[in-house]
Amino acid sequence: MSIKPAPEKPLSCTTETSLSKEKKIELYRYLKLTRMFDEKTVALKRQSKLTGGVFTSLGQEATAVGTSFALEPQDFIAPLIRDIGACFVKGIEPRTIFLQYFGKAAAPSRATDVQFHFADMEKGFIGPISHLGDMIPVMTGVLLASRMKKENRVAVAYIGEGASSTGAFHEGVNFAAVQKLPLITVIENNGYAYSTPTRNQAACGEFVAKAVGYGIKGLSVDGNDVIACYETMKQAVEHARSGNGSVLVEAHTYRRKGHAEHDNQSYVPDGEIVWWAEHNDPVKRYEKYLADSGIMSPGEMDEMAKGIKTVLDTEADWADSQPDPAPESAAYDVYDNSVVPPAFKRKVLER
Repeated sequence: MSIKPAPEKPLSCTTETSLSKEKKIELYRYLKLTRMFDEKTVALKRQSKLTGGVFTSLGQEATAVGTSFALEPQDFIAPLIRDIGACFVKGIEPRTIFLQYFGKAAAPSRATDVQFHFADMEKGFIGPISHLGDMIPVMTGVLLASRMKKENRVAVAYIGEGASSTGAFHEGVNFAAVQKLPLITVIENNGYAYSTPTRNQAACGEFVAKAVGYGIKGLSVDGNDVIACYETMKQAVEHARSGNGSVLVEAHTYRRKGHAEHDNQSYVPDGEIVWWAEHNDPVKRYEKYLADSGIMSPGEMDEMAKGIKTVLDTEADWADSQPDPAPESAAYDVYDNSVVPPAFKRKVLER
């Protein structure tokens, strides 16, 4: 991805949509929540209050929020570390992820992992793992189980363009295609696979072209246009849920922060990040659309942002105040603790 000439006028969201005014405002809240949650976690990380790495979605929030907004409650997602907006849309609360980041006992993983590396099956959420691409076969398993139980679900696996080079991607997408499973694989083409630019990642001009080789539907979308992401995903969901098989969606977006907070992005050409920030920011684009359409005024957007800040500050403070895990809990779910020796029980009780 190279620096592009500045557009003649600021970009907006131009895709036609049937979303109601209320839904458009709800969509904005998720988009803004995602941006502000990232800003909050980066600030906490720089204060040395968080455990593990912080992976932000700055610059590509619209992809996760817009695509997940087109799903139904029973549908499953397997997001990437930069798809925190999809988690919020699926009902995962900020406090739950803050608990993970703070390494508290009440966190879903009990401080054995960070960020949103956990699962909430009732909300249709299966957290990411570091072996990128491996969640695609997992989602095919979810869909096979759903088929056997005659459940009406689709499943979405999010990956970066780099993960499309893995064997897990090929095996998972190919299996889903052959079985005509309602799997939607979203390739987030954000310019870099860690530090490897897209031009060195694959010889094909567009990653959506890979859909042809699997005999499945392929769709391409402007990943920084949240409405376009919603409408494209809506089309993909309708195709998959109707029994027509899998879909591959390529979302063209851009990662404006490093792989994590430790990455200084020295591999990025001078001026590239600034161009995307000034000319193709997904939040600014949607804000312009809302203002130009008379849906929300700048003042109303500011009020919503103040409300979100209050929520995030409250959620973070609450999570930070929760107790740390007991040392012995590190062994939970590692060994069979169904039968605990009496001597161990006495030792724990004596503490």
